[in-house]
Amino acid sequence: MTSVNITTTKNTVTVNEGDTTVVNIATQGPQGPAFAATGTSLNDSNKIDNSIVYFSSSDGTFKADATRTVENLVDGGSF
Repeated sequence: MTSVNITTTKNTVTVNEGDTTVVNIATQGPQGPAFAATGTSLNDSNKIDNSIVYFSSSDGTFKADATRTVENLVDGGSF
């Protein structure tokens, strides 16, 4: 007979079985900090190799895409 008892209030697991059994238990950890203090999000859905993160005021998000890359800042940037 196999029985597994899980008691969440005590965080214990009891397994009663004749054979060796592996029991994996995972709990979700705490949420990490937000990307930005203001809650602004990062849109990296169009990222490419060497994209540089920049802020777009038109939609209020940080972006990583082909608009700003290491290559176009070095080769064609106006400083």
